[in-house]
Amino acid sequence: MTEEMILANATLVLPHETVTGSVRITGETITDVATGAAVPARAIDCNGDYVCPGLVELHTDNLERHIQPRPKVDWPHAAAILAHDAELASTGITTVFDAMRIGSIPSGSRYKKYARNLSRELWQLREQDALKISHFLHLRAEVCSETLVDELDEFGPEDRVGLVSLMDHTPGQRQFRDMSQLEAYMKGKHSMNDDEFLQHIAQLRALRDKNGDRHEVETVKAAKRFGAMLASHDDTTDEQVRVSAGHGIKLAEFPTTVEAARACHDHGIKVMMGAPNVIRGGSHSGNVAAQELADLGHLDILSSDYVPAALLLSAVRLGDIWGDMARGLRTVTQTPAQAVGLEDRGALRAGARADMIRFSLRHGAPALNGVWSRGRRVA
Repeated sequence: MTEEMILANATLVLPHETVTGSVRITGETITDVATGAAVPARAIDCNGDYVCPGLVELHTDNLERHIQPRPKVDWPHAAAILAHDAELASTGITTVFDAMRIGSIPSGSRYKKYARNLSRELWQLREQDALKISHFLHLRAEVCSETLVDELDEFGPEDRVGLVSLMDHTPGQRQFRDMSQLEAYMKGKHSMNDDEFLQHIAQLRALRDKNGDRHEVETVKAAKRFGAMLASHDDTTDEQVRVSAGHGIKLAEFPTTVEAARACHDHGIKVMMGAPNVIRGGSHSGNVAAQELADLGHLDILSSDYVPAALLLSAVRLGDIWGDMARGLRTVTQTPAQAVGLEDRGALRAGARADMIRFSLRHGAPALNGVWSRGRRVA
């Protein structure tokens, strides 16, 4: 017999409003959404807690943090994947696009190849039904590298590559226009001395001059071959956004200026910003604040980036800022799902996947009281 569950007397977060009501789940699917405070027999009384779709995370570096918890420390991959999966479930994320860098620099001491083997281990665990939530790949294609084309060729349509982002971390532009910010970041994270930093800058600039244009062309081709959404990364100027639009890009990750975010909307490109940026009140790289874009109406999607627990908290913060909780939660549910073509999730409606979360607010912070993925409680 197919199991049935009803979450009743809840504050349902629908795409454009919040209402008191109930959600019926049969097996892995939402079968009914109703309004009203009635609590049917055998239903779970949510006592007014929020119930909303499970969170959809398009860009997180969290798996990389688990496989290398410290510089030069390589953690067993299966254990890292399982810990990452459980951590995301515990924060309300039920769909994740795991970001993996492709485009390594074998001649240097950093940026070694890892994505192909790691993704194979991820899919092996998925086939064993060992994962709590839904996983897709987000290939972060670094054009400023040596091996990008060869690494792209190792993936195919069968690899669940849902997103490919065009990354260009050439020093002095995009994310790190301010070289002092880049210097502080590299010396702080990688313990570089002055000579090592200058050598790093010189190498990356030389790689961009040698390979950048070809790598960009091949990445656009690969995304089409995978059937994946193509995203830009760290657009800064109108001209960069115009190039992105020419590639058919519909998602911009972390534009660094108001100019770029406005241009993205002019070209029909959704803007994604980092949840930590919302919570901290600014960018750790000195770029535009997410709240400024939110105030201007130029923010569509949030990503937890490097702090999984930030995703729900930042969406609630935006709900407070906008005076519209449904709009705030939409940045982490329906809008990201639609941006990557996932029409079976992201909204509480009959026929959708039963990916849901239940939470209350404690001094303005969301406290999770339940997470369900495909109707199965995972946290």
